[in-house]
Amino acid sequence: MQRKAYVPGIAVLLAALLAGCTGGSDGGGSADDSKGSNSGTTAPAAQPGKYRTLPEACSAAGHDSLDSLLPGIKQIADEEQREKAYEGEATLTYDTDRRDGCRWKVESTSATDHLLVDFERVVSYDNAVSDATKAGEVFGGKETAADLPEPADSSSSTSSSPSSTPSADTDTATPSASASASASASASASASASETPADLQPRTLDGLGDEAFLNDRLSPASSAAQQRTVTVVFRTSNVIVTIEYAEQPTASTDAPDSKEMQDRARKLAQQLADKLNG
Repeated sequence: MQRKAYVPGIAVLLAALLAGCTGGSDGGGSADDSKGSNSGTTAPAAQPGKYRTLPEACSAAGHDSLDSLLPGIKQIADEEQREKAYEGEATLTYDTDRRDGCRWKVESTSATDHLLVDFERVVSYDNAVSDATKAGEVFGGKETAADLPEPADSSSSTSSSPSSTPSADTDTATPSASASASASASASASASASETPADLQPRTLDGLGDEAFLNDRLSPASSAAQQRTVTVVFRTSNVIVTIEYAEQPTASTDAPDSKEMQDRARKLAQQLADKLNG
């Protein structure tokens, strides 16, 4: 009888031990879930970008826009060649969901025009940094590289002009290399400023995407015709759009009109921004 009472006791003990082991296993699973939960509450993943794909760059600009930016395109007599000119040439890319660009080059009787449209979708591989934030950093690097001038200050410019002229006339000492370089740079900046009105100088832009800037550069005067290049760059969430518009007149005495080129480039930029937001 005692042996019969003893055996069930062993069975109960073994069952309790097995239950304890099983409970320990469940507890391990709970610990993993708890870890994931804790990591989620302490460092939530940053939001992904608004855009997961990009528009096709070669079809982003309509015929009307290309007619305005590339006047020579309508002068192409052969219909097949004209349509090919409208199509543009896709830039080299390995992933069109990350970057897509297109170039156009059209000659007219008065000038040769170049146009580049480039879309870049920025992706952050840092869970703590959103795609839009990373795109903002990339955009900031582009703006810094553009080296935009400080906004014009009429009071400072008028006060500096009289002092700079007499010093150049009265100083008979041989300038140092650094002084010569500084003077040359100053002269170039003054020449550029005189060619382009203050309201058309390279600058940041309002009302275009989340942030934007415009650059305007005229090649140095030489025997060849001067080329003007207007660049508009803007960011919308995690996509950065670059428009580069250049014109070189046929006649060496002509210089492309800054306002006209800026207006055309900004109009296209706004159309592309609307396209992204649409």
